[in-house]
Amino acid sequence: MAEGMSDPVECHSGYEYAERPVALHWQGERLEIEAVEAEWRIPGGKRFRVRVKDGRIFELFYGELYDEWRIHAV
Repeated sequence: MAEGMSDPVECHSGYEYAERPVALHWQGERLEIEAVEAEWRIPGGKRFRVRVKDGRIFELFYGELYDEWRIHAV
């Protein structure tokens, strides 16, 4: 899938949906998230900066209105 398209993200959901991402699917590959380096709320959703096991960094955006994830390689 192309960068910025709606890609699946697996997440831990406790009190609310999308509390913590645990894996993402990028270009046909499932990548486990090793660390959430930053997280913040923005109008309409949540953003996370994550590091996967091979060291790559991604920014994830969860849009609450459309229940949609977006992934961008940093």
